[in-house]
Formats: sequence, C-alpha cells, structure tokens
Amino acid sequence: MERLTLGTEGELPVRIAQALRDAIVEGRLIVDQRLPSEQELAEQFGVSRPTVREALKRLAAQSLIRTQRGATGGAFVNRLSYEEAAGQQITTSTLLLSMNAVDFETACEARYALERACVPFAVQRRKPDHLAAMRAEIFRQGQPGLSDEGFCASDVAFHRALVDAAGNPVLSYQLAGAVEAMQPLMNMITFPARSRARIVALHGQIADAVEAGDAATAEDALAALADYTVALAEDVRRARRERAGVSPTAAGR
Repeated sequence: MERLTLGTEGELPVRIAQALRDAIVEGRLIVDQRLPSEQELAEQFGVSRPTVREALKRLAAQSLIRTQRGATGGAFVNRLSYEEAAGQQITTSTLLLSMNAVDFETACEARYALERACVPFAVQRRKPDHLAAMRAEIFRQGQPGLSDEGFCASDVAFHRALVDAAGNPVLSYQLAGAVEAMQPLMNMITFPARSRARIVALHGQIADAVEAGDAATAEDALAALADYTVALAEDVRRARRERAGVSPTAAGR
C-alpha cells in the first residue's frame, strides 16, 4: 500500500478505506489476518493516526473488519456472512427507492424477476416449515382486524418464506433488498388502492403451487401479482393527479 497524495481532510479516510478494502477483496489481506497497527498504517499512507482511525471505522461499518481489545487485539479482516451483508443491501435499497433514484416500475420489475428465479428451487427444496410460514401469513392477511402496517409486515414475511424455501443464500442476499426494503415501500405506495382479498388469493395460488411442485403456476401467480402492483401504483398516481387538478396530458409532459 502506497503513500497517498495530499487531499482534503474528508477525502483521505475514504481513500485509505478504499485501499484497504481493495486489499481485502483482492486477497492481499485474508480472513482473520491482523491489519498493521494504526501507527504502521499512518506511516505507510503518510497520514495521521486519527485519519487512519476514521478509515478503519468505515471498514468496520461495512463489516469488513472487526476490532479486538487486549495484548493480542487489533483490527482483523472479518469473515463476512450473507446475513451481515444483507443488512447493508436492505439499507441501500431502501435509500435508493425512497430517494427516487430508482423508479417504482424498475424496482418492481427487478424485485419480481429475482423472486421468480427462486421459484424452481423453492418447489424442489421447500420444507414443511416454509409452507407453514407461508400458510400462517396467508391466514393472518385474511383477518379483518389486521392493520395496514400488520398486513404489510405479513406480506414481507410471506415473500421472505418463499425466498428462503429456495435454499440458496446468494439469491436470498440479492432479494434481501428487494423483499425487505422494496416490498414495504411498494406497500406504502399502493395500499390505499389495493384489494387485500386479491393479494391473499394470489398468495394462496403461489403457496398451493409450491406445495404441489408446480413452478409454472407459481411463476404465473407472481407475474400476476407484479402486474397488479404496477397497476395499483398507476391508479394511486392518477388519483393524486386528479385531486391536484392536473390533467393526464400535462402530467405526462
């Protein structure tokens, strides 16, 4: 790792963190390896110890390193798990969608495309616990006293059970943001116009198909749910335009 050319005080920790991250990703720093001390890193990069400390905090926030106290302590390359990485995926996806960096239709398209990729595996690998979780959420969604917040939470739990049934941690990681971040935001956008009965019916078709080992029917039901979600969002937007007195032609300009 080479000394860094001068930059602003805020840039240097970012650049040091990036250099160390690259070393971890490229295998020059391996899992459980102890990083050089703060003083050693400061000398290598030609910066102050507080600057190095800030860079290490950034790596720790990304779960790339862990710190230990004591005589044998220090900063060590972390063994990152899918579960730890999923939290960052959820946060990033939530921010992207909530800040409108990704439009609703694009997010919906990606979210259901990824979930449909899980279906063939889910029908092969699903276990009784996965089906029981899906059935429990369908039952919960049908309760008349369930709040909108409760319905949204149950919706997420249903799709999480379907994804988990695929038994593929890579797909689960990719879908963490789609299901656990995008799905709640999609629910918030569409809940004023949606029919719970229709969603529950589609969920029932998905669960029945997974239990029967019928991937094609499950994928068709997911596709129908995706189409319905996009249509709901458009209905909500149209209603908002009408309340605001904006004509469809003007809104499309």
